[in-house]
Amino acid sequence: MSTAPALDPAHTALLVVDYQPAILAVLPEDGDREALLGRVEGAVADVRAKGGTIAYVRVAFTEADWDAIPAVNKSFAPLARHRVMHHEDPAAAIHERLAPQDGDIVVRKTRHGGLSTTDLDRRLRERGITTLVVSGITTSGAVLSTVVDAADRDYRLYVLSDGVADPDPGVHDVLLQHVLPARAHIVDTVELRALLRAS
Repeated sequence: MSTAPALDPAHTALLVVDYQPAILAVLPEDGDREALLGRVEGAVADVRAKGGTIAYVRVAFTEADWDAIPAVNKSFAPLARHRVMHHEDPAAAIHERLAPQDGDIVVRKTRHGGLSTTDLDRRLRERGITTLVVSGITTSGAVLSTVVDAADRDYRLYVLSDGVADPDPGVHDVLLQHVLPARAHIVDTVELRALLRAS
């Protein structure tokens, strides 16, 4: 059983980061994509049922966003050069199985982290959110960046161990076992359900 503190849903948001068809496509085709979506779908339902907030973050660009990305940015300059992940492209939409509902927060970002190029921090604080449960793709990109930034902003943090994924299993494991625990409680979807019930 998890030693993480119980969650107060009124002050908790589940972040669903980069669950988009184009991003899911970077994961190995081993059948786990559907299982991953199912686990996050369940976590969304659990948090929603308890009255928590669901916040969706997706990476997508306008023409102006692409033009503003400098050539020195190793991660994003190639996206700008090839004009991929346009904000109206269905491949950049939130996956249909995780479609937002009325009252959810939805933001669009143009860098790895969910907070740095969005108004997500302001919108969370307006709702009294002090705790974030992070799910997302990829562990070494969006998840790591979001957790480090959110930790610096003094959120209480949980990372959903079976709701994050990375194309490199070795990097994924190192981050979950040795890097992210310094900033966040690491829990799985079963533990999340129990922590919501215990609140």
